[in-house]
Amino acid sequence: MSILVNKNSKVIVQGFTGKEGTFHAQNCLDYGTNVVGGVSPGKGGKIHLGKPVFDSVKEAVQATSADVSLIFVPPIFASDAIIEAAFAGIIVIVCITEGIPVKDAMIAKKIVEKHNAVLIGPNCPGIITPDEAKIGIMPGFIFKKGSIGLISKSGTLTYEAAHQVAQVGFGISTAIGIGGDPIIGSTFIDLLKLFNEDDETEAVVIIGEIGGDLEIQAADYIKKYFKKPVVAFIAGQTAPKDKRMGHAGAIISSGSGTAQEKMDALSEAGVSVAKNPAIIGETLKKMIEENCKNI
Repeated sequence: MSILVNKNSKVIVQGFTGKEGTFHAQNCLDYGTNVVGGVSPGKGGKIHLGKPVFDSVKEAVQATSADVSLIFVPPIFASDAIIEAAFAGIIVIVCITEGIPVKDAMIAKKIVEKHNAVLIGPNCPGIITPDEAKIGIMPGFIFKKGSIGLISKSGTLTYEAAHQVAQVGFGISTAIGIGGDPIIGSTFIDLLKLFNEDDETEAVVIIGEIGGDLEIQAADYIKKYFKKPVVAFIAGQTAPKDKRMGHAGAIISSGSGTAQEKMDALSEAGVSVAKNPAIIGETLKKMIEENCKNI
């Protein structure tokens, strides 16, 4: 099984006819994703990449019954695109756009929540259920189908972790890049809850980073409620205080949000923490073997 998206998901692309939208929509189509159309205001009625173009998300949903949207819209318009998708009844909204103003992201997130939709991102690589649906910018060939859930703040480390999972003989049920901005739609806990309920996800890999407290919140949830084995890696272990490291959210301030703080919290929750990104797969394999021995 999987969470959030699968081969039956009907996907539209907002910003469909733009350079980025065109390039990545074609890659999603080539992967086998069920892209049913796209939205580019003022270009409704045209055909692009063999799919219909609509002037609004509402029109696209009415014509195609789309339930997932992939957003490639400039930062100044991206929050409006998210809000439009939520109002149109889209269930899963995947926003790739980087640089959305924090205030705009806060407003969009509240509206998404009000409409009971799921927002992935912004500033993320997207979501993939291997061999079924790739909704984002990730290189699909890296992801092998299997039973390991993957949640990551880092796009590049999402790909690295998925590769390592395959190298040690396992595969991915669903992988989600949640983004590294201060305001994101779906958190570790939101997605852990879904993986907890997925019968075919046997374990989960978490990739966190310095800044904020989402990983510490996740550790508390895992300790109290999560039923499955978890492996984690926290990026930024050597990062200096108050220096931004890649993501807008990856800043250590006032001594909080450090990698060590998060690693300690996760370890105390029973998570197997990899201290080096090169041993994520090895740590996963060892953890699963030990769990099998204890059954």
